[in-house]
Amino acid sequence: MSNSSSPRPLAVLVGVQLPGVSDTDHAADLAELGRLVHTLGYEVVATVSQRRERLAGGTVLGTGKLKELANLTGGRGTVSSGAQERKSKARERWEAEAEEAEAEEAEAEEAEAEEAEAEAAGEEVEEEEELPEEEPEAEDTEEPMAARPTVVVVDHELSPSQLSNLERATGAQVLDRTGVIVDIFHRHARSREAKMQVEIARLNYLAPRMRESTGSRERQQGRGSGDSAVELDRRKIRDRLAELREGLASIQQDQENRRYARRDQLRVALVGYTNAGKSSLMRALTGSEVLVADQLFATLDTTVRALQPETRPRVLVSDTVGFIQKLPHDLVASFRSTLDEALEASLLLYVVDASDPTWEAQLEVTRSVLREIGAQSVPSRLLFNKADRLTPEAREALLQQHPEALVLSAHSPDDVVALRQTLIEFFDRSMVEAELVIPYARQARIGEVYEHARVLSEAFDETGRRLKVRALPAAMARLTRAFES
Repeated sequence: MSNSSSPRPLAVLVGVQLPGVSDTDHAADLAELGRLVHTLGYEVVATVSQRRERLAGGTVLGTGKLKELANLTGGRGTVSSGAQERKSKARERWEAEAEEAEAEEAEAEEAEAEEAEAEAAGEEVEEEEELPEEEPEAEDTEEPMAARPTVVVVDHELSPSQLSNLERATGAQVLDRTGVIVDIFHRHARSREAKMQVEIARLNYLAPRMRESTGSRERQQGRGSGDSAVELDRRKIRDRLAELREGLASIQQDQENRRYARRDQLRVALVGYTNAGKSSLMRALTGSEVLVADQLFATLDTTVRALQPETRPRVLVSDTVGFIQKLPHDLVASFRSTLDEALEASLLLYVVDASDPTWEAQLEVTRSVLREIGAQSVPSRLLFNKADRLTPEAREALLQQHPEALVLSAHSPDDVVALRQTLIEFFDRSMVEAELVIPYARQARIGEVYEHARVLSEAFDETGRRLKVRALPAAMARLTRAFES
């Protein structure tokens, strides 16, 4: 019975520690890159790191480290020119004659060697007959060479020439950090909008890195021969990008309409670093069956669900895409509509993995991206998740450092109940109280009041139903206008 699970392809990580990057940060970057590569389906078997003032222009690494990397992958460790050498007819004739002379000389030497072996065999034949029969030679039991890594992943964004040079030097496929992240997004996208957003980022990444194959060189020879294959492919990419942007604009308009319809509702957006536990919190707070996986970028689509048990007015909770160090700019731009959930939220919950030693840097990444979209002014609360992995001393240290923060675990029912109560109290402080009179002729619209306000008391008189309610100022103003008219 064959094993259905095939082994993961092997990969080597490459990182350059630039000035201003501490050893801890550099190690954290490489560890995160390893998790990205693992999420993509590779097994990391080695890491090559080097301190440099700047990335080497051609190959990222210096000569010595490049050879060390090539020894792991089975490459030459040098970058040979990909251009074909042009030779004159005279030189070709000379090289052919030289090769023919070398061949004749080699044949003569081989003939002499065979004659010498035959003479030696004739002198020793009788002695060989008296020797006991030799044991048959054992088969070659030398173990095959261990599998070499076939992929090199560099923790920096590479230019097309750097990618090409590293591939020639190592003999392996080369990916940079941006390429890995884009590929993960491409695999994890589920909704139509996410797929279109990721394809835009992916095409923008691939277009400048396309290279001519050797079989298409003849299309570039001579004048007036037309576009090369790569130029035609780039034109197709431009056309596809225009088509995607048009389709995405239509989807985003629908989303704008849905967000506008929710404008008077209470909205909480979970924001934070990838794999900080946002989806686990989303499931705990709303009871929704959102995907929960211990991997980077498991969730790309924004999910909006009501807080459970439901409150009046309802509180909507949205789970947004996670952030990461060096998140490609094209992906931030592509997911801007998704991040608008954070921009238009009533409250942001900054979810931090408290068990990660680099949580401070991760929190800064989240705040930086949200500043980029203008969401820094939205009210927020800091929430340290995965507290079940902390020692009591570490938990106490977090509370002393951030006394206003919540320290909890999404897997603790008591912690989730406390968080739910915190959300309700936050919104309650921003509500106003008023009395609404609903004429008997308009009782059919009573549902609007219960949807957008909390009814504290109810009474009836000759004018209609009198309700004492609490609601957000904007919702209260809209309800008052609706029933006064």
